[in-house]
Amino acid sequence: MVRSVEKKKRISFARVIQSWQLYVFAIPAFLVVLIFAYFPMYGVIIAFQNFRPTDGFFGSQWVGFDHFIRFFEGHHFWRLIRNTLAINIYGLVAAFPIPIILALAFNEIKDGKFKKITQTVTYAPHFISVVVFAGMIISFTSPTTGIVNHIIGFFGIEPISFMQRPEWFRHVYVWTGIWQSAGWGTIIYLAALSGVDPTLHEAATIDGATRIQRNRYINIPCISKTIIILLIMNVGTLMSTGFERIFLLQNAMNQYTSDVIATYVYEVGLIGGQFSFASAVGLFNSAVNAIMLIVVNNISKKVSEVSLW
Repeated sequence: MVRSVEKKKRISFARVIQSWQLYVFAIPAFLVVLIFAYFPMYGVIIAFQNFRPTDGFFGSQWVGFDHFIRFFEGHHFWRLIRNTLAINIYGLVAAFPIPIILALAFNEIKDGKFKKITQTVTYAPHFISVVVFAGMIISFTSPTTGIVNHIIGFFGIEPISFMQRPEWFRHVYVWTGIWQSAGWGTIIYLAALSGVDPTLHEAATIDGATRIQRNRYINIPCISKTIIILLIMNVGTLMSTGFERIFLLQNAMNQYTSDVIATYVYEVGLIGGQFSFASAVGLFNSAVNAIMLIVVNNISKKVSEVSLW
């Protein structure tokens, strides 16, 4: 047994030596992740301190879970949780199927030039700056000059102040996000579809299967593993809402439904200077995401035998 283990170690070491060039190329990426992703994690300890920059990490007073208890008992807690979950669950339900549908549609386009044009049109919004994109949304939804209100006005509907009415914020945020990211998200599914055996489609066509039937019984089952993996990863970020776009679209009129954990951390941490409290809130958010990722991954592993690990 011992000799077998030693033999395996020698073989593994020999493979490393033979492929040393690959490991050299991987070193820069490893260092980037180590320096910018793992080393800063040490700063999480200030969530358990009354951190003062003058005292540093080691000199600041330890307070344990006081900041977490303060957050849980605060009047903002349930509103922040409700808004964060409402926006993310709405976004997941509405946005997740659209890249799959687009990928299946693009895969059926035979005209190469038309396919390139449609893909470019759907991909383009992804490359627009978040600041510019937020400005476009505010301009398009303006009750006086916005194109959206001009269109609905054509049907006799009164202008709507989308960005000033809290009940409209989630709809605007989610559907404009779909517009910006859906085309880019199709790339992964198109890559998965390129691996589908074409002989399956040829056989199905000979048997008289329609395009819808071929997509339902061939394409979707073949990319199901990719769909499940991406679904697990999306659920794992269910408590993480993109800060930039929400912050840029947020105003005093819609804050009741637009205030989420990310904007709250910015407000109390950077604006209010409560670094320890903001770190505690952020750590709680990350912990919930990690727990959800582990739970969903284990459920998927038992149900479909597909998982991240």
